[in-house]
Amino acid sequence: MEAAMGLMRRMPPRYSETTLSALLSLLPRRSSDLVSQVDLPLQVLCDMDNGKEFILCEYNRDADSYRSPWSNKYHPPLEDAPYPSSELRKLEIEANNIFAIYCDQPNSIKLDFYAIILCNICFIIVRFLCLTNKNNTYYEGGISSVYMWENDNDGFVVCFLIKKDGSKNGQGRRGYLEEGAWDAIHVIEVGPEEEGTMRYCLTSTVMLSLTTDDESSGIFSLSGSIRRQMNMNLSAADGHLCNMGKVIEEMEGKLRNSLDQVYFGKTKEMVCTLRPPSEVAQMRLPDS
Repeated sequence: MEAAMGLMRRMPPRYSETTLSALLSLLPRRSSDLVSQVDLPLQVLCDMDNGKEFILCEYNRDADSYRSPWSNKYHPPLEDAPYPSSELRKLEIEANNIFAIYCDQPNSIKLDFYAIILCNICFIIVRFLCLTNKNNTYYEGGISSVYMWENDNDGFVVCFLIKKDGSKNGQGRRGYLEEGAWDAIHVIEVGPEEEGTMRYCLTSTVMLSLTTDDESSGIFSLSGSIRRQMNMNLSAADGHLCNMGKVIEEMEGKLRNSLDQVYFGKTKEMVCTLRPPSEVAQMRLPDS
């Protein structure tokens, strides 16, 4: 099992499904462990009831059907399917509306989760600003989904999902890449309230893949994934959405920095070592 998980960590995200299928055939007795521990690139489905797209994952799946966070219906329809409680469903609806703004957030406005929740009564105004300032946004579009369900520890679990397609034919606003995708999965376990504080256990995974093909850079492909965990105790008075938003924003900042240093930084170092710029190459040549 350890070797299988090590192999999955080293495979590019685009080959994750093929690799997982091969491992399931080799380790049929560990199929449940593999499926539960391996994160695959996110898929998208359209909710025909309201025309909105939502993200498919193991957290909104039952049998071969997936629950939409917008209509709370399974696609295709499924009898005796599990649903969140009415109180949790209300929080799920609010989280989806807020997270949709977060994915489309203009950097010039500098809205964080606290500001978004305080401005929730001005939802239409904020949404208009996000859509009209299309040249400088956080995710510059993308698709988001939030799912919630109860656990066995008198708390609940929340899954925040973001899928950004940065390819020329994708929904991204700056489609400079031949192929490109950013898949982010944030799973938060929320414990019961103790002495006015709540404990939030976050597990985040980001899968990145990009391919360029133009005259200036040629064909270049880079892909990988990263997973991190973080625990925080926050005041219950601030509310779950504010607290979870703070945890996710802090984690996403760390993940972006890690990806920049590990993948882009190392790639730049290797390229400059193998093919140094002309200025550096001339400095290294001995005088004739």
